[in-house]
Amino acid sequence: MIQLTATPVSALVDEPVHIQVTGLTPFQMVTLQASLEDEIGRFYYSRAYYRANEAGEVDLEHAASLGGDYVGVHPMGLFWSLKPEKLLSRLMKRDVTRPFQVQLKVYDLDGLLDNKPASAPKASLTLERWYVAPDVTRIQVREGRLRGALFLPP
Repeated sequence: MIQLTATPVSALVDEPVHIQVTGLTPFQMVTLQASLEDEIGRFYYSRAYYRANEAGEVDLEHAASLGGDYVGVHPMGLFWSLKPEKLLSRLMKRDVTRPFQVQLKVYDLDGLLDNKPASAPKASLTLERWYVAPDVTRIQVREGRLRGALFLPP
């Protein structure tokens, strides 16, 4: 049985996530896809192709992407290579009190065509990527023409 794991499942956006796929056949080729929808309904995707090792595992900390949106060993490549479905869109967090929900999915090598599934994913999970730690206080700043937010740690 193919399993997709990510540790931690909920983290700040600048914290690394360890992503691993197990239960593959030795040297099986798979596609990993990350996707998210921003607060105004725009979609962002990234994908990379991997070959499982002799134990049937893909560990993004050690395995090199063979193609897709990046090539080589990049443990966080699925996150930094997210690109918009609609050209000229920019991923920007508007409400920092709610996390981005990032969907990770594993497909057979030919399971995606133009970021649209050609078959059902072999495994999937949802990660939370937060912009503010839970114990941080946010204070709105309005002074003259100055507008902003002050984030204070405990």
